[in-house]
Formats: sequence, C-alpha cells, structure tokens
Amino acid sequence: MMNIEEFREYCMSKPGVTEEFPFDETTLVFKVMGKMFALTNLEGDWSLSLKCDPERAIELREQFPAIQPAYHMNKMHWNSVYMDGSLNRNLVLELVDHSYQLVVDKLPLKLKQSLIPLPAAGRQPFSKGRRELGTECSECSIRKE
Repeated sequence: MMNIEEFREYCMSKPGVTEEFPFDETTLVFKVMGKMFALTNLEGDWSLSLKCDPERAIELREQFPAIQPAYHMNKMHWNSVYMDGSLNRNLVLELVDHSYQLVVDKLPLKLKQSLIPLPAAGRQPFSKGRRELGTECSECSIRKE
C-alpha cells in the first residue's frame, strides 16, 4: 500500500507539477502548469481526488467500492479514491497518471511543449509518460536509454 509521502513524491516527479494549499491548510493540491490534477487530505481518513475520463469513472466506481464520485468536485470528471488498502498500488499510480495526462492534454500547445525535457547531450528525446529504461516509446519509436 502507498503512503502519503510516496503519493506526494510521485506527483512531484512529473514535469511541470507544483503543490499548494489554495483551499485550506489540510487540502494539498497538485497542479500541472497551474491546473489541478490531484488533491489529497492531510487529516482524517486518507483519500485522493483525481480527474478521470467520464466513462472510465463510471466503470471504476462500479468495480471498486473505494472509488466514488469526488466530494466538492464535478462528479462527472473527478473521483474520490479512498486509500483504505483495498486498491492495488499500481492501479492508484495509473489513476494519478491518467489524471495528469487528462490535464496535460487540455493545455495549450505552448505549455505542453514547455513540459518536454530538453535531451541531454547525445540522448534522444522521448514522448509523454514515464517509461522504463530500455523500453521503446510506442508513439515515436524512440528508445529511452
């Protein structure tokens, strides 16, 4: 099971992400280029609020009792993910990635381009998402070494 520090570190490892407390001192918000993609509470039972494709949100809510429409958010586009130990860590990370990508996909092109890291000397650039070393990017056929 993931803890809140692991969740925070995972969110902060993504390009263009900042964290802040815009609502109160107990709701930590993660933004990419100024747009929210994840929220978590620092008090009480631990939960996350993550953006989600509307059709997928319905499927997830039907399949997992720990995933519900998000409190205080647009329930069509946001899920509350209750971190009660019933969800696989990889599923939670995938949901964070999905939320991040939904927000990035809606950013203006200029902001999206600023998220692409400049390649180090002698290295090829790679496309969106986290990839393991030695794997090929399915979108651009470039190998990240």
